[in-house]
Amino acid sequence: METFPVVDMEMLNTEQRAAIMEKLKDACENWGFLELVNHGISHELMDTVEKLTKEHYKKCMEQRFKEMVANKGLEAVQTEIDDLDWEITFFLKHLPVSNISDVPDLDHDYRKVMKEFAQKLEKLAEDLLDLLCENLGLEQGYLKKAFYGTKGPTFGTKVANYPPCPKPELIKGLRAHTDAGGIILLFQDDKVSGLQLLKDGKWIDVPPMSHSIVVNIGDQLEVITNGKYKSVEHRVIAQPDGNRMSIASFYNPGSDAVIFPAPELAEKEEKKNKLKYPKFVFEDYMKLYAALKFQAKEPRFEAMNKAMETTSDNLGPIATA
Repeated sequence: METFPVVDMEMLNTEQRAAIMEKLKDACENWGFLELVNHGISHELMDTVEKLTKEHYKKCMEQRFKEMVANKGLEAVQTEIDDLDWEITFFLKHLPVSNISDVPDLDHDYRKVMKEFAQKLEKLAEDLLDLLCENLGLEQGYLKKAFYGTKGPTFGTKVANYPPCPKPELIKGLRAHTDAGGIILLFQDDKVSGLQLLKDGKWIDVPPMSHSIVVNIGDQLEVITNGKYKSVEHRVIAQPDGNRMSIASFYNPGSDAVIFPAPELAEKEEKKNKLKYPKFVFEDYMKLYAALKFQAKEPRFEAMNKAMETTSDNLGPIATA
């Protein structure tokens, strides 16, 4: 059985750099997921984030979740539910404008630590994009530029809790989907598992590891790399015991960024007649994704292709500068 890819970022500064870059390349090309250790975010900060997130759930979210379950009669379900997730969430926006001061129920210390954590994750995401450029043979900074738009990238965090579920065989923690955005960095519970990815037709556990950051490829990176890296379906299995914490931060293109395959990568594939991804504005893709999140990604790409063909006919070429 293949081992889930774990990349030790400290090794990038040693004579093992080439081997680590190869491991990163293999993870992006064949898994769409990897786990980072020694990524530069202190264990102390991560422990504080985890402690305050779990305290916030107990204080502000647990009762709300129990009321939702009771109102929907979920504890008594007898058949599989395919239009609901066994999770409770809240969202923080960091870029281009932060809303962290406006989210209700967060105490001062929690706001402060989540702001610091987001800044560290933003830097880590940008460092990773540069490493991906290196592996892809793209000029340094290409991916950051592709994400930029006119106001810079969008960056936000989904804080989720997956409480114990009495019928995990009937209700998913989170239904299978690919992520719409660019690169996703996840700080997941290291004691309660549940995250799985689909590889070669089989669901594989993403192992909980202390102080690691799980990284996965979103739909936008699949398009920009012309399919060299692919976004991968993943899901969360609800567990009968334990409350699973999940803090997923999404480093995405700016809303008006125009997304299309990198010409350098597209030219290589064009010779093999494999140029198959559309050109679109990220915000338009997100509107489509909102309605089709839990469906296959390929029809989304096709729909964007058709939409942009119509737009191009009416408006002429899209400005990409």
